[in-house]
Amino acid sequence: MTGGEHRHRHGQRGSARDDDETHAGHDHAGHADIFRKRFWLTLVLALPVIVFSETVQGWFGYSMPEALTDVVPPVLGTVIFVYGGRVFLEGGWSEIRARQPGMMLLISMAIVVAFVASWATSLGFFDLEFWWELAALIVVMLLGHWQEMKAIGQARSALDTLAALLPDTAERETGAGIEKVPIAELRLGDVVLVRPGGRVPADGEVVEAPAELDESTLTGESRSVVRNPGERVTGGTVAVASSLRFRVDAVGDDTALAGIQRLVEEAQASGSRTQALADRAAGLLFVVAASVGVLTFLAWWIGADDPTQAVVRTVTVLVVACPHALGLAIPLVIALSTALAAQQGILVRDRLALERMRQVDVVMFDKTGTLTTGDHRVVDVAAVDGDDVARIVALAGAVESDSEHPLARAILAHAERSGPVPRGYGFRPMIGRGVEATVDGHRVAVGGPALLREAGVEMPAPLREWAEPWTARGAAVLSVVLDGRVVGAIALEDRVREESR
Repeated sequence: MTGGEHRHRHGQRGSARDDDETHAGHDHAGHADIFRKRFWLTLVLALPVIVFSETVQGWFGYSMPEALTDVVPPVLGTVIFVYGGRVFLEGGWSEIRARQPGMMLLISMAIVVAFVASWATSLGFFDLEFWWELAALIVVMLLGHWQEMKAIGQARSALDTLAALLPDTAERETGAGIEKVPIAELRLGDVVLVRPGGRVPADGEVVEAPAELDESTLTGESRSVVRNPGERVTGGTVAVASSLRFRVDAVGDDTALAGIQRLVEEAQASGSRTQALADRAAGLLFVVAASVGVLTFLAWWIGADDPTQAVVRTVTVLVVACPHALGLAIPLVIALSTALAAQQGILVRDRLALERMRQVDVVMFDKTGTLTTGDHRVVDVAAVDGDDVARIVALAGAVESDSEHPLARAILAHAERSGPVPRGYGFRPMIGRGVEATVDGHRVAVGGPALLREAGVEMPAPLREWAEPWTARGAAVLSVVLDGRVVGAIALEDRVREESR
């Protein structure tokens, strides 16, 4: 299985066959484009059916040529019934076989009764005319079906985004050196090399030296995380600052990323209490409509001794019983709500959770990646011993210029906006501590508290007082060390999203 096949397997699982396919109830599968074309063609065919309908002509007081009135509705109505009504007939048959009457069976009953009654009228047996009702019913239901499939397709794009996190290839260590292989060829126990800026292709354990990982795509945490030997790494995360070697212990469907994809798929396939209630209501309504239809027929046949009126009244009951609004609104609202959530990065594990939201009084947020953008920016710079702020920024930018770390990119961007950035030489990353390089003949290091502890230096008191408020509010404070002496510090914060309020 190639990387592309892997993405297809996990990102497209459950997609429909090219032909229309309908399952029982509302678990329809199919391409939105197919239903879009079916809806528009059926709508075009339905318009002349409605215009040439005798009932509609009587309502609006106009008349059409009798020859066309007798021909257009039956011919086009039959095409609409066969072409547009197929998905509902298949769905109704599936519900019959499953012995679970629901919405599709109720719709099928209405369009079949309307079709048979209309043809019986066209052939002169009864004085009924349901061609316009048949056409309008199928058009409305196809519209809902199309929008539902469209919404489900939009929600599935979240799966595609997750699948795209995995690279197509991996660099595997062998006795002969490093070989590049498709990720499908990775096996448990393989040792894989991930270069700085590369994505981890599978789950595993770090085998040598600490490594920094950007896990924001999976956890939302904007700060990189240090993983020491023996600790786990997850497929789809990004190695920063230095290379990573890990031993594979999970591939394919066993990875954490695949598990997240399964949760999303299950959420999209799960029904909600509202949907279940609608299906139960439709099933009950089918039984009620069929029973009332039988009673209506017997009442007019026996009580009024009028077989023709018995058929007319029975057909009317069965056609009117179809719940147009219920069949259109419930699945559409549920599908759209899930799709809109997925587009905003909210992966709902169970659609029931959306309904329970109305009972929520308090919400707890993990700020990073949720209320924030996940991208740090420099918010303040401090200098000591007469060193100016511009020099601190330039030194830090020079050191960080060769780093792929998210904080390094933010410092470099700020330095480039502030003025010219000198060249740094001899760049050396120190995992979990910081980075260092030579700038204008001086050894300069940039890093956090671990860097200062390792170097055996302390931050001057004025700088500590400056840093305390930033640290208290969650900012990252990095010290700038020049030739073994702390000369300044930089505070970086994750930006709050404009829409967070």
